[in-house]
Amino acid sequence: MDTTQLKTIDIVKQGLERRYRAERRFRRMGLAAILISLAFLSFLFITIASKGYSAFVQTRIQLDIHFDPQIFTEGDIGAADYPRLVKASMAAMFPTVTGRTEKRQLYALISSGAAFQLRRMVLEDRALIGTRQSVWLPADDDVDMLVKGHLEWDGGRLTPAQVKWIEHLATQGQLEKKFNTTFFTAGDSREPELAGIWGAVSGSFFTLIVTLLLSFPIGVATAIYMQEFAPRNRWTDLIEVNINNLAAVPSIVFGLLGLAVFLNAFGLPRSAPLVGGLVLSLMTLPTIIIASRAALQAVPPSIRDAALSVGASKMQMIVHHVLPLALPGILTGTIIGMARALGETAPLLMIGMVAFIVDIPSGFLDPATALPVQIFLWADSPERAFVELTSAATLALLVFLIVMNGLAVLLRKKFERRW
Repeated sequence: MDTTQLKTIDIVKQGLERRYRAERRFRRMGLAAILISLAFLSFLFITIASKGYSAFVQTRIQLDIHFDPQIFTEGDIGAADYPRLVKASMAAMFPTVTGRTEKRQLYALISSGAAFQLRRMVLEDRALIGTRQSVWLPADDDVDMLVKGHLEWDGGRLTPAQVKWIEHLATQGQLEKKFNTTFFTAGDSREPELAGIWGAVSGSFFTLIVTLLLSFPIGVATAIYMQEFAPRNRWTDLIEVNINNLAAVPSIVFGLLGLAVFLNAFGLPRSAPLVGGLVLSLMTLPTIIIASRAALQAVPPSIRDAALSVGASKMQMIVHHVLPLALPGILTGTIIGMARALGETAPLLMIGMVAFIVDIPSGFLDPATALPVQIFLWADSPERAFVELTSAATLALLVFLIVMNGLAVLLRKKFERRW
């Protein structure tokens, strides 16, 4: 009997050792999976950052601009020949350049947006007329790429004469890399050195406002009805199955629905944040409903029973007791759904928000684009300078997404209650 007992114990110990070894292997596999995921994620971030960090600085050239009163004597000040001021300053810096071809190459070192900067300066302060000012103006994108090391100094897109002039400006301290405020304050442009993300960020902001105002109250109200009031029958089961299926529908399907309904049937304006918000609301609603129902289900039944036992109506029980306790989960699901909507491109392409928009939108009906669509447009541009702009805009989008997901985690940690 003792021998049998010892054998049984040995068998149990062997079984435990196998289970412990399997558990350790499983832990190591899980840790390895996490490390591999972090390695790929780090590689992705490092790759994007290495290509996009240079977009946060911009090459500028210092010119001595004489705001000649003669060019402001005719017509409106805003219609003056501002490119002539830039050309006169460049010609004064390099008096030996006399040929027409050489002059054209010399003037090409300055961005075409320099004239608009001078125009804006004069319109803001007319006292500049007749004075001489030292102004830092943006360089052409090829010059910017050359200074940043993305183009070859020999045999590149710039001629040897242009390279020589650039070196002269650098030695004179009239060519420097400065913080690129244009990237954060301007809209889209055909010229890379003049392009920025503010127009796309504004379009995304207006679109997300419409999405939030529509999807949050409708989604929460639907979840409350389905969880607390709807009877359990085959119709509610069918609705629940369809809601779960809608959460897995490809986003481009919602774009086709928006194209057919909001644009073709209702005649709403294309490329408007209002239409984009309506389409993204349809896409976000299933996520918010599912997350809200899960949060409501997590509230213990004892809370409901206690509220009803002291005389509260069912609506009072939900509004004053169940909903406040489920709010952290509801907000988390809403923020995650909004973060998904922020990163969507396909449904917005279907409703025309892929258009080239230069002006900054100021309302829900103004033509606009979104940040993911802006990244898509820049990625398709042939200029080398748009490569760093694409990566920099991707970094900005990732920062927004990380902030939104971090906010969801903070809200859950702050308001979460454990039973």
